Order: sequence, then structure tokens, then C-alpha cells
Amino acid sequence: MIRKASASLAALATLAGASEAAAGSRALECYEPLRRPALYDTVYRDVMVSPGGQLVDYDPPIYGTSQSLEQIAPPRVTYQVVPAVTRTIYHTVKVDDGGYAWEWRVIHGRKVLCKVWRKARYAQVAQTVIVEPERVRRVVLAAEYENVAREVLVRPEQRFITDIPPSYQTVARRVVVREGSTTWRRVHIPRHCPD
Repeated sequence: MIRKASASLAALATLAGASEAAAGSRALECYEPLRRPALYDTVYRDVMVSPGGQLVDYDPPIYGTSQSLEQIAPPRVTYQVVPAVTRTIYHTVKVDDGGYAWEWRVIHGRKVLCKVWRKARYAQVAQTVIVEPERVRRVVLAAEYENVAREVLVRPEQRFITDIPPSYQTVARRVVVREGSTTWRRVHIPRHCPD
């Protein structure tokens, strides 16, 4: 409502000034504008620059080698067959009694059957005899051991987590506290503008 009135007064003042300049008549009322500038202020606000998070460092596990003496075979009993011990002996045996026998002979180109005397014949005969018979022997085998290398964990994997907080920055912003405005004030100027 005030702005409408001010606008009307401004229009009137403009017309009045133009009429006075044109006709040379006196002003009945005079107004001057009062300008009130806009009022500003600076507002500071924290703005997130980085949301933050977590930084994870990872160290892999470390393995080493461990050697230990381990049993690879338990004590056990086995049985072995010991073959017989033999020996070869020789003795003389009669293989033919001898005596009279008939045989064909060729004498002076004539084939004749003759009665002949043959001596007894002897030969050496080999004989295998058992000195010690076959037997079964009990054998006790001791346990067997061996150095065995195994992979062992020296240090497990490690994770180092570092929390990174969010970071903020203060930002200044200029804001309008009050809008600028123009009002009209009636003035008195001697010999020009009456009260």
C-alpha cells in the first residue's frame, strides 16, 4: 500500500515538475525521495569437503619351514624263510653185473655171433643230502624315522585400519538482511515549496 502511494506521489511529482516548467506555476506540494539501501550481512557456514572414511593397510601372512623327526614306519615283526642247507656226496654203484653176453662181430669179412665175457661196470652217483632243513626265522624290524619339513605360520595376516574423519571448510556467503526501498518525504523549500 505504501509503495503504491509512493509510486503515485512520484508520478505526481514528475507531472507537477513538468507542468511547472511548462506553465511557470507554483508548486503546491513538494516531495523528495528517501532511499534506504539494502542491508547485507556475511554468513559463515561449515561445508563438508571430504566425507572421510577408512584407510586399510594389509600385510600378508608370513610362513616358515619347521623340521621335525617323525616316525614313518612303526616297529614290526616279519618272518623270513631260510632255505635248507644241502651237500652233494658221491658214491660208487654197480650199473652192470657183467657176465656172458652175445654180440655180433665181423671177423675176416664174416658176420658171426660170438659169446663174450663182460666185466661188471661201476659208476659214480651224485646224491644231494640235507645238512640243515628249511626253517622260518622271526625278524624284528625297528621303527623308522625321517626328518620331515612342514610349512608353519610364523605371523598371521594383519590389517591396520585408520579412520579418516570428514573434513570441513568454512565458507562465507553474503546474504540480504533487508531489501532496499525508496520512500517519499514532503519537504518545504522557501519560495518554491509551501508547507
